[in-house]
Amino acid sequence: MAVKKKKIKIGVVGLGHLGNYHLQKYAKIDDCEIVAVSDTLIERVGKAADTYHCRAFTDHGDLLDKVDAVSIAVPTGEHYKVARDFLNAGIDVLVEKPICATIEEADELIKLAGKNNLILQVGFVERFNPAIMALENVITRPLFIEVHRLHPFFERGTDVDVILDLMIHDLDIILKFVNSPLKSLEAVGVPVLSDKIDISNVRLSFESGCIANITASRISAKTMQKIRFFGPEGYHSVDCQKREILSFKKIVNNTGQPQIIQNNIEVGSHDPLEEEIRSFVHCVIDRSAPIVSGSEARKSLELAAKITKKMKTAEDIK
Repeated sequence: MAVKKKKIKIGVVGLGHLGNYHLQKYAKIDDCEIVAVSDTLIERVGKAADTYHCRAFTDHGDLLDKVDAVSIAVPTGEHYKVARDFLNAGIDVLVEKPICATIEEADELIKLAGKNNLILQVGFVERFNPAIMALENVITRPLFIEVHRLHPFFERGTDVDVILDLMIHDLDIILKFVNSPLKSLEAVGVPVLSDKIDISNVRLSFESGCIANITASRISAKTMQKIRFFGPEGYHSVDCQKREILSFKKIVNNTGQPQIIQNNIEVGSHDPLEEEIRSFVHCVIDRSAPIVSGSEARKSLELAAKITKKMKTAEDIK
């Protein structure tokens, strides 16, 4: 008689926009059982409990003896406290980006996860975007990167500035593909609809010679999520929103002249968040290292901190 495979007991803390999406994805995975949810708003946990037939709590501490792994989608300022409690309890953690509000908090979580041999994955969903994954097959050494991540204004996310809210996705991607120490940076930004920086432009120079120019805004009329890479092998334009990539490579034609032709790149059709959640579950089962570990996420947080420190606002420029 076959032994029934034990399912991972999953909890989700924070049932706002992202937390509910996490629940939807976990519900699709056979290896998981959603057993408990937590949010400070009782109407949220009640609705989730009814939908996913699980237990509901308003204190995340009530989940500590009930779950094997947890998704944490609370505001950034709460990441450290909530993740620390679960890691101390021996529970694997997927925490939404950024890993924490400060480098010191991130270092403590990384140390705690390592000490207890636990999975600490950080939710950089763009790493699982099929267009970004396809980029790995063609890119070699980026020399110039142009990024526009523009969104309409929403109240959610305004507990932090646009650097930690939106730009950090692109900082993570840039650091992955450039893979070179930072040489210098310039940064400007202004608050518009919140009391924090809502639009920013950053220029990064790396020791490899690569330059990255990044614009992030959460006050735009339309959404745009595009990253363009230029390198010795060609040009690659990634549309993260549409999950598409347009790629060209340089060749020498029969007359000895350089020519640009389009690459035929196969791009997957999977949902990035579902792929991220499945990857986390796989790490929990196999005890394998996550694609975006705490240490990986620390790099982008450190760069974000440097940008914020260097940021010049309209007041500084006067």
